[in-house]
Amino acid sequence: MSKNFYWPVGSNEAKDRLGERFSQLHLDTKISASHAKPLTNADPVVVPIYHSSTYRFKTIAQFDEPNHGSNFVYRRCGNPTTENVEVVINEIEGGAGSLLYNSGLAAISAVFLEFLGAGTHLISMSPIYSGTSSFINETLKRFGVEVTFVDVEKEANFAEAVEKSIKPNTKMIYFETIANPTMAVPDILGTLEVAKKHKILTCIDATFSSPYLIHPLNLGVDISLHSCSKYIGGHTDVIAGVVTVASYDNWKKLKLQQLTTGSSLSPYDAALLTRGLKTLALRVDRISENAQKTAEFLESHPKVSHVYYPGLESHPQHEYAKQVMSKFSGMIAFDVGSAENAIKLVESLKLIIHAVSLGGTESLIEHPLSMSHGKQLLRDSDGPTVAPGLLRFSVGIENVEDIIGDLKHALDQL
Repeated sequence: MSKNFYWPVGSNEAKDRLGERFSQLHLDTKISASHAKPLTNADPVVVPIYHSSTYRFKTIAQFDEPNHGSNFVYRRCGNPTTENVEVVINEIEGGAGSLLYNSGLAAISAVFLEFLGAGTHLISMSPIYSGTSSFINETLKRFGVEVTFVDVEKEANFAEAVEKSIKPNTKMIYFETIANPTMAVPDILGTLEVAKKHKILTCIDATFSSPYLIHPLNLGVDISLHSCSKYIGGHTDVIAGVVTVASYDNWKKLKLQQLTTGSSLSPYDAALLTRGLKTLALRVDRISENAQKTAEFLESHPKVSHVYYPGLESHPQHEYAKQVMSKFSGMIAFDVGSAENAIKLVESLKLIIHAVSLGGTESLIEHPLSMSHGKQLLRDSDGPTVAPGLLRFSVGIENVEDIIGDLKHALDQL
């Protein structure tokens, strides 16, 4: 080994830059100005967390030169740790560009605010995530956006119902790959045909499917979004959202909006997403296998009146799910007949955690009517409430026999 392999201290960039002037500086100034030179012959396997809020420029001309797509000028404009995740997700999605936001709802609201305005018309699937529903009803309508909800459960032909709802001012069709919280699945391919026929922008929330199981842009969707807090992050420790677009022009519009609204993701949270993405395939494969077996168990249990899982042949839209998903992810809805039964069941579980959210390594269950999708979140809404006995279950990576055993024990208490 070379005797020069180890150095007593890294090179001080400020000392090299200032030359002899550096030795004349006061100690407090030296402390403030000193920093090691950027890495030149070391390439970390994991992209590090870049804390800096701003970036150094040697000349004005350098400031004006083209930078990364993220634009490394100020952290709100771009950050290397965040850009790394955007590159990975965009590769998975096959888009023209991805943008990370500080929450899933920030990503959703960014799309609505950028592409809708007073006098435009939005067609939205229902039921949908309660936060999206609230934003549509409490913000978009207040700013003059006209909204028509199309119920994916009540309409025998969802795509046809969407087409009948189109008006001259219809600007966007918004839907989810799997409805939150009922697990209904829209006719995605049929709806995209309608949208293309009428030249209407499409946006899909693919959170419940994850970008591993469905690739909306490859199907013809214009805008795909995810709550990264769920399967992408996968460890119940980060709040984030992402938007991926098929059009570079739409990316530029959203990027400019993100700069002006300050909704970009922090590098700390982006680093957690980097970690989560590395095991996305492994986790979602295991979760999907667990969910299929768990749904089959629930369907066979006499105290469960209905099970809604896209992987079951009994699911009303099973054929639509098979058209666009390679597997069916980890979200199950099942009905135990009444709110009283539902509450008793979740409070009887010992392994499965009673909590909102989804997509983590641990199994989570909640009673939507009491928690995430209660009437208090749908006041003044055209959207539906959920069945009193419905439970939303996010299956984790635990051994499936233990998951089923915990459910069986709780169901026996009813």
